[in-house]
Amino acid sequence: MQSGRSIALLVGVSLLVSGCARVAAPSASASGAPAGRMGAAELQGRWWSWAASSGADANPVSDPDGHLCAKGQKDGVWFLAGTFGGSVQRTCAVPAGVPVAFPLVNSFGGSADCAAFMALARGSATLDGREVRAERFEATPVEITAVEGNPVVQGAGRVRTKACGLWAQVGPLAAGSHTVGIRGSSGSFAVSVDYRLQVSGG
Repeated sequence: MQSGRSIALLVGVSLLVSGCARVAAPSASASGAPAGRMGAAELQGRWWSWAASSGADANPVSDPDGHLCAKGQKDGVWFLAGTFGGSVQRTCAVPAGVPVAFPLVNSFGGSADCAAFMALARGSATLDGREVRAERFEATPVEITAVEGNPVVQGAGRVRTKACGLWAQVGPLAAGSHTVGIRGSSGSFAVSVDYRLQVSGG
């Protein structure tokens, strides 16, 4: 991930990624959001608030193996996280009947920050070896709720800003084991994350 000021919070990416993520063109609801999915403001606001809901010592973005993947999860969606740079492999138990969402690469800041970030944004994602198409979100007004000591926005409270990135949303996964590969980058910042998800029976 990457803020317009310092760090980027991105989920997944390898230094060798060179292709752009394929941008999805799903059917839309009356609100403009893809059918059955969250729109750009809700998805990004909720994800950033989730990432900022834990301190630096127990944050899912710095999770080395997946033992923190349930930290701060709320009803209705299961978020996956990236890293603050570098690669990692995680194993995570996911409840049945819950959609999964994650950024390939994402950032927040001003409109100019997002424009510069998205001009270089690249990413790809796979689910069980098959490509997951990505949605491209340009600068979108969001509100982030953060706790003291979080490594994302630093201070506690509510932050109004603009968020942007390449995002993936997938429906509830069948019971059993699944793999998710996430690659994303913008400029020199790159991360690679591989998840093994174990979905409980419904």
